[in-house]
Amino acid sequence: MKIGIVCYPTFGGSGVLATELGMALSEKGHEVHFITYQQPVRLHFHPNVYYHEVTVPSYPLFDFAPYETVLTSTMVDVIVNNQLDILHVHYAIPHASAAYFAMQILKKQGKDIPFITTLHGTDITLVGRDPKYMPVVTFSMNESSAITAVSENLKQETYKHFAMEKEIHVITNFVDTQRFQHSDKEHFKKMLAPQGERILAHVSNFRKVKRVEDVIRVFEKIRKVIPSKLLMIGDGPERPNAEELSRSLGVCNDMRFLGKQDQVDEILSITDLFILPSEYESFGLAALEAMACGVPVISTNTGGLPEINVPGVTGYLSDVGDIESMADGAIKILKDDTSLEEFKSRALNHTKNFERGKIVPLYENLYINTIKDYKSKKNSK
Repeated sequence: MKIGIVCYPTFGGSGVLATELGMALSEKGHEVHFITYQQPVRLHFHPNVYYHEVTVPSYPLFDFAPYETVLTSTMVDVIVNNQLDILHVHYAIPHASAAYFAMQILKKQGKDIPFITTLHGTDITLVGRDPKYMPVVTFSMNESSAITAVSENLKQETYKHFAMEKEIHVITNFVDTQRFQHSDKEHFKKMLAPQGERILAHVSNFRKVKRVEDVIRVFEKIRKVIPSKLLMIGDGPERPNAEELSRSLGVCNDMRFLGKQDQVDEILSITDLFILPSEYESFGLAALEAMACGVPVISTNTGGLPEINVPGVTGYLSDVGDIESMADGAIKILKDDTSLEEFKSRALNHTKNFERGKIVPLYENLYINTIKDYKSKKNSK
């Protein structure tokens, strides 16, 4: 198949999943065309992968350049000139509406193809519910040839808040266990924790919804009981507040803010516990990647997190903002080597349910069936 993938190219979950999916499809022999405004962070060379940049011209008339219009035109160009079979857009805003508009243009030329929309989270739970966006988001989702959501929770949230006329298929996020696996980085660990301290980690884009200050407050309580270090991976608007809090709580000397990192798997390989206290996670891909490296997880019980983090097995769940509960769960895991190793082993074993080899074929089957149904409907008209 010739597949077009539209996504945001950043470190966020939707862009990561879209890129990983495209790379996996290319390795299986499919021709994959990425359409976005810059090269996705996890995209690397493969003979079956093509990258088409959406270049937005600058005009004095516009305070904000009309990205959606340029994206639509780029979609049309890529579909026509590369004879794509299907278009897969990740994150509804504005990709689904741009895809719909592109198909209307292509219908005039008799070259339209089906498009699938994958819902990832804030496109539904936050931005999409804004009355300024909701009519367009609802319409474009329902005009999609097929819709997927990355968790059962997100599917139900979509049905709850939008007037959906189509079935939503749940295809969870997946993890590349060839990349995300424990590797021997003991020399790094000894440098960071020379006295055998436990190493904790958090990965996010440091937005308010991630509640990064809660990570530090939890760490401060753990540190009083168990000697520990904390690695903060990522960047974003809440980083300055988090750094200030670390200083005010007196834990800054046992913390490192590492910024954005490409080799997160290497850092996770020296990590003993992953903390994700988000206000909402549609799935929690960062937690799953940590588990694949053999790292248990302390997380909130919101969104799709209970679908991947099993209490007492892979880690513990707590209510949003319940610092005491999160710290208590962490201490239970970290209290002795036997407990920690058991949690690490179970976390790693649990990720087998989300391996790339199990999930990617679900997308392939959806593509095949969607193309088949689309052609059948066209021929019957």
